[in-house]
Amino acid sequence: MAKRRAVTVPDAKVALSTASVYPESTATAFEIAARLGYDGVEVMVWTDPVSQDIEALRRLSDYHGVPILAVHAPCLLITQRVWSTDPWIKLQRARSAAERLGASTVVVHPPFRWQRNYARDFVRGVWRMADETDVRFAVENMYPWRYRDREMLAYAPDWDPTKEDFRHFTVDLSHTATARNDALEMVDRMGDRLAHVHLADGNGSAKDEHLVPGRGSQPCAELLEGLAASGFSGHVVVEVNTRRAMSAAEREADLAEALAFTRLHLASEAGVGRTR
Repeated sequence: MAKRRAVTVPDAKVALSTASVYPESTATAFEIAARLGYDGVEVMVWTDPVSQDIEALRRLSDYHGVPILAVHAPCLLITQRVWSTDPWIKLQRARSAAERLGASTVVVHPPFRWQRNYARDFVRGVWRMADETDVRFAVENMYPWRYRDREMLAYAPDWDPTKEDFRHFTVDLSHTATARNDALEMVDRMGDRLAHVHLADGNGSAKDEHLVPGRGSQPCAELLEGLAASGFSGHVVVEVNTRRAMSAAEREADLAEALAFTRLHLASEAGVGRTR
């Protein structure tokens, strides 16, 4: 009597980060997501004017039939002046954008250490903002900055958000590689507060590599299989670096491979009875 197995797939949607097509435009990300069959996009708000324009984003979403599932607030060094120089205004505008675009999640990084006032009130402030909306503020794990044998702690309260009491988290597997910490242990600490996944790979370089999943040392497959087994209902966002692609076709092939990897492993086998 052999046990019959069934494959179950969780409700989690697989989205493409618009950052994955850089240096191509936000508009290009919508085109590729539609063509390859992604369930939606996560908009990285950065220096591309379209990424900052709610009506332009709405038109792209409607035209391509690709929903916007998440908004990544402008938290990078190159976006310090995008949507204001005040980090709280940035988060307010990200929340407003998510609400207007029908996105369920705002991804936010921990503050830089030199943003002292923002960092001091960050945990309480994120809770206050989360209490005012149905949009989830999912705080993302980062990493220490390294140069040769030196390490700089650039984020406050910490690059590891699990050390604080946040309502929701984003786990990024390229960041766990750069931090050289155990991704699955971090996910265990996040528990049911894990709301969002940035899927990428890495080999532990000091550079944030964002490799196509399966091309590095991170437990991308194990993470996805665990999410499937637990019935994860958040979003899994492919956030990979395609800047070295030699052509549009090569970039699209990388993004198709990442989507296939994600769908393959975002499933769980379960016994449903016995058969001869």
